[in-house]
Parts: sequence; structure tokens; C-alpha cells
Amino acid sequence: MCQLDRFMLWVDAVGGYWVCLNNEILLGQPIDRAGVDVPILGDLSHAHARVRRDGEGYLIEAIREVRIDGRKVAGASPLIDGSLVQLGPNVKLRFRRPHPLSATARLDFASSHRTQPSADAVILMADTCILGPKPTSHVVCRKWPGEVVLYRHDDKLFCRGPGVLEIDGRQYAQKGPISRDSRISGEHFAICLEKV
Repeated sequence: MCQLDRFMLWVDAVGGYWVCLNNEILLGQPIDRAGVDVPILGDLSHAHARVRRDGEGYLIEAIREVRIDGRKVAGASPLIDGSLVQLGPNVKLRFRRPHPLSATARLDFASSHRTQPSADAVILMADTCILGPKPTSHVVCRKWPGEVVLYRHDDKLFCRGPGVLEIDGRQYAQKGPISRDSRISGEHFAICLEKV
């Protein structure tokens, strides 16, 4: 298991993203005893649904009421890019696989609900998370001139980007290790990780 199983990713002038590294995550209410991976403020059960990365694809398993594109889910059902997932009567998430060569996915909020603490989206990180100006980036940073990549290697997390990176006060040429509560900056960007 990686050194972090989930964290908030704050991207300066872009937003905050709840990042989950596990192959299986539990969605539900932000109740201490529930032990959910993605706590969502909404009319949900304390443990409402599981999302599982299965090879290159994703499945959602209904524990309580789940609908995909309006159809009720019984048991497990595959998720495809663009699927609208409804949890309970009101919580809606759009499942996205923006990069065709990456198994990382994103859950965008299609309703006014948010995680606790609040995030703009949930990143289901496989091996890489691409931040950059292209629409195929997992986190779209329109004003950035190039891409920055968070990635896993030997059960640890690293950051790769153009030029010199400053990670936790140290300088690295194009790539370096990141850890809990890392602060990372380059010529045109600044991001930080925060334990949740």
C-alpha cells in the first residue's frame, strides 16, 4: 500500500480534489463510525456504495439505492466514461475517464453536494494523476503551459514536471518524491497535499 491512501490535492487558482489511491473505495455519509473513503454531505446511508477498479475498468456496487443513467443498479455494474451515478434520491456524480491511456478516473459532482472536507471532484488514482491544460488531464489547469504528473513507483508517490521543482523546500530537476503534507511548486504552478 502507498504511504498515503487518500489526501486532498490543492491546486493553486484551480481548486481542491479528494484523491483516493486504493483499488476499492466506499462512498457514504461523513460519520466517524462509517469508515467511508469518500464522505459526502447528502441524504445517503453511512455506507452507500463501493467503487472498485477492476483491471482497466471500474465497477460500482450498490449497498443502498444507486442508479446509473436513470437505471437502478442491483449488485455490481460497470461504469463508463460519462455515466451519471445517482446515490439515493439526490446525490449525483458524473464518472469520467478523461485520459485514454490512464486507468485513473474522476467523479465530478453533478449535484450541489460535496465531500467533507469540501472538494471539487474525487480522483480515483491508479498509477498516475495528470494535471495540465488539456481536456484529457485528470485535473484541468487551463493556464498552465505544460503537464505535471503525480505518479506511483515502488509503493511511493512522486511528482514529475518541467524544469526545477521545489518539493518541501528542496529543489529537484524535473522529478522528486512527495509525502504527506507535501508542498510542490514550479515556474508556473503550486500544489499541496493535505492529509484527510
